Amino acid sequence: MRSSATAAIGPVEIDHRGVIGAMLFLALFLFFAISIDPFYDLTLPSSASIETDNSSRLNQILFIVLPLGSLLCAMTTSMRGTFLQPRWLLLTIFLWFLFVSLVSNHSFNSLKALFITALIVVGANTCLLLPRSEAHFAKLLAIGTLACIGLCYYGIVFLPHLSIHSAAEISEPMHAGLWRGYFPHKNNAAAGMVLFAFCGIFIMRVYSRPLGLTILVSATWFLMHTGGKTASAMLPAILLLGWLFERFPFLRIPLSLGGVAAFNLLAVGAAVSPGLTDLVKSLGVDATFTNRSDIWRLAFNAISEFPMTGFGMKSFWRTQELVYGGEGLETWAIEASHAHNSYVEILLIGGIPGLILSLIWFFGIPLRNFSKISANGKVSHSARLFLRIWLYMIFTTCLESLFYESSAGYIIGWFLFCVALFGIGYEANAAHIDEGSSKGRGAAHV
Repeated sequence: MRSSATAAIGPVEIDHRGVIGAMLFLALFLFFAISIDPFYDLTLPSSASIETDNSSRLNQILFIVLPLGSLLCAMTTSMRGTFLQPRWLLLTIFLWFLFVSLVSNHSFNSLKALFITALIVVGANTCLLLPRSEAHFAKLLAIGTLACIGLCYYGIVFLPHLSIHSAAEISEPMHAGLWRGYFPHKNNAAAGMVLFAFCGIFIMRVYSRPLGLTILVSATWFLMHTGGKTASAMLPAILLLGWLFERFPFLRIPLSLGGVAAFNLLAVGAAVSPGLTDLVKSLGVDATFTNRSDIWRLAFNAISEFPMTGFGMKSFWRTQELVYGGEGLETWAIEASHAHNSYVEILLIGGIPGLILSLIWFFGIPLRNFSKISANGKVSHSARLFLRIWLYMIFTTCLESLFYESSAGYIIGWFLFCVALFGIGYEANAAHIDEGSSKGRGAAHV
C-alpha cells in the first residue's frame, strides 16, 4: 500500500533508500519527540530560570544534521518536486518571520528559534518521503511511538522523581502526583499521548492490530494519569469530530474554523470583556481558564504596542525586560513561558500579518485539500490520521502554545502538526491504483 508521498518509485530507488530512509525517519521522530536529554528535574532553581539559550552543542548539531540528512535522502526520490508545498506561502511566512526577527530587540534569539522551527518543518515534510509504503510508514510510526510511550513508563517506574510532578517543584507544586513521563509538564505529556493514541488507531488499521491496540491502550492509560482533563475529553471528541468532518462536507468550515474562532472568542475574549466573562461563567466554565486570563491580558497589552510586527520568536516571554520591568509589579503572568494560546502567541511573535499568513496555512490549505481528497473518492487511513492530528492541534492550541515551537517537550506537537499539514496535501494529490500482487492491503497512492 504505497503512501501518497512514495509515489511511482521504481524498485531500484526503493532498495537504495530503504534502510537509510527508515533510520533517518526514526532518528528524526525520536529526536523531536524525546530529545537527547529527556527527563527534567523541576525541583532545581534553574527550571524556573529566564535563561533561553541552554542547548548543548550535540543537540545543535543533531538539529541541523538530521533534517538536512533526511532532506538529501528525500531529494533522491521522484517526489522531490512536491517538497514544501505550497512553496509560495511557506516562503512568504518565513520571510515575514525573518523580517520581524531582524527588527526584534532580541534578534539572536529570534533568528535562532526561526532557524530551528524551519528545520522542524523540513524534517516533517521529509518524514513523509522516506517510508516506502503506507504499511512501512505505519511500521516506523509504531516503533517510534512505542519507544516514546515505553520511555515514559520507564520513567514512572524507575525515575519517579523526574517523571511525576511533586510538591518540591519550584514553579507548580500543585500538580504533585500527576504523571509527565520524560516531558517537562503534564500538559505536554497529555498532548503527546493523545497524538500517540491517534497513531495507535492508524497502526491498527494499516499494519498490526495487536501492536496498534497496545499503543492506543498504553497511551490512553498514561493520559488518564496526567490530569489533563481537556486532553482526555478531546481524544474521543476529535474522533467524533473527524467522523462528522469526513462525512458531512458542509460542516467542515463551521466545525474547524468556526469552532476555533468561537472558542477563542469565549476564552480569550473573557479575559478582556466583562460581558463575555459573565457569559462564560453562566455556562459553568472557569472564566479564567485556569488563570490563563491574566496571561492573555498581559499578552494583549504587549500586542497593542507592536500589532504589525510583534516581538519576534523567543523575544517576549521570560526576557529581562518583561521579568524585571514594571509589569512584574502588577501581575504574576510575567512568569509564564508562553501565551497558553497559539493564536495569541503568533500575534506576539509575528503580529497581524504573521497570524493571517499562518491561518491560511493552518486552515485554508488543509480545508481545500481535504475537499479534494473527498472528491477523489475513499478517504485513506493515512488521510484519516492526518485529519485527526490536524483537528486536535487546531483546537488544543486554543489553550496551549505549540505552533512554531522549538522548545524541548513542545516540539512533538508542532512536528506532527506539520506532518499532518503536508500529509493532507499529499493525499489530496494522490491517485489510487490496485496492488493485487503487492504485500500491501487495498489501494496504492500515487
